[in-house]
Amino acid sequence: MQLYSFKISTIWKRSYKGVEWKPCVNMSTGVLPESNGFIFIEANGGLNQQRTSICNAVAVAGYLNATLVIPNFHYHSIWKDPSKFGDIYDEEYFIDTLANDVRVVDTVPEYLMERFDYNLTNVYNFRVKAWAPTSYYRDSVLPKLLEEKVIRISPFANRLSFDAPRAVQRFRCLANNVALRFSKPILTQGETLVNKMKGLSANNAGKYVSVHLRFEEDMVAFSCCVFDGGDQEKQDMIAARERGWKGKFTKPGRVIRPGANRLNGKCPLTPLEVGLMLRGMGFNKSTYIFLAAGPIYSANRTMAPLLEMFPNLQTKEMLASEEDLAPFKNFSSRMAAIDYTVCLHSEVFVTTQGGNFPHFLMGHRRYLFGGHSKTIRPDKRKLAVLFDNPKLGWKSFKRQMLSMRSHSDSKGFELKRSSDSIYIFPCPDCMCRKNKTTASAT
Repeated sequence: MQLYSFKISTIWKRSYKGVEWKPCVNMSTGVLPESNGFIFIEANGGLNQQRTSICNAVAVAGYLNATLVIPNFHYHSIWKDPSKFGDIYDEEYFIDTLANDVRVVDTVPEYLMERFDYNLTNVYNFRVKAWAPTSYYRDSVLPKLLEEKVIRISPFANRLSFDAPRAVQRFRCLANNVALRFSKPILTQGETLVNKMKGLSANNAGKYVSVHLRFEEDMVAFSCCVFDGGDQEKQDMIAARERGWKGKFTKPGRVIRPGANRLNGKCPLTPLEVGLMLRGMGFNKSTYIFLAAGPIYSANRTMAPLLEMFPNLQTKEMLASEEDLAPFKNFSSRMAAIDYTVCLHSEVFVTTQGGNFPHFLMGHRRYLFGGHSKTIRPDKRKLAVLFDNPKLGWKSFKRQMLSMRSHSDSKGFELKRSSDSIYIFPCPDCMCRKNKTTASAT
């Protein structure tokens, strides 16, 4: 019996001018010179915004020949996750991996803390502007570091320009692609779910599709879009916006234009829209899909059509027992890390909304898969027009979806430009050319 209308492994056909790429991060073997002092940063945001802070902090510490103190994770009212660095990442592995490139310690030495009454909030804090160039750290931060011997930078998300010298980029590559690995409990649970997904999709050579669905209540509310929930949805969204962003959306003069948001591709795709898009791209009922998501808004109603179109859809909650997930359940970043792991190893990753989670995944997948992100990135502006056209037939819609899928394939290989994120585009800073093949780009 034919289980799949096409083989998932045949989706990705493009190559980058016949060139393959491989991970290429150089690690030092020599002894580090004497440290110029200690840098302590606060990483704010969710899992992957914190990851940005960590990698940038490693780069700044390496550039200034400073000792990095294990970053503190700032508690946020939205994510409500009190996890520490070691709860998410393997702290010992992180320190050991960087040992010959950047000194990392878990605490500031007591003799220095004594000067500040053992309170890090008394340490001089730099308020660094977003996307600061390396020259700022050299000319402004370094002199103060040499004077004080310990400085604090808070907040630290996006406080280092992506346009940086190659030596600085090497530290970023080393931190993101080599030194940062999830803690053993997260890694074990994530790998268990990967193996389960591969087992379920054995009829397709263990290849499965992962979808990052952003249709949680806070995302729906923040988008200021209108879906199909009527008065109940309207009241839910007003309440959610007030809880999460008190007064932000009710300021005098603030105008919310749901229709314009949708046409501009700002609205998160609904589960129904995701299902229609995937069916149009050729995936059918037999496809095994892993859904990475938080609690879906009005799930009983909104998820029904997606589950009908893809009955083999799985989530971490469906694959793992309550007992298995208990250590992670009340920690949003740990749950996101499990989702990240399962998405990372899928043959196809589908992103339905921007953000740090899909961006880091695209870069990580490029790093692992020879430079190709193996990611479907739908054009949401185009989708809005198609979905809102009552005269569009299925054949025409499917033709558009196959074209969109092919476009994602062609954009799988992309080289970093000066202002691009190295975490999305690891070529060529973190990767090098493997060989030249006779195959040409198709």
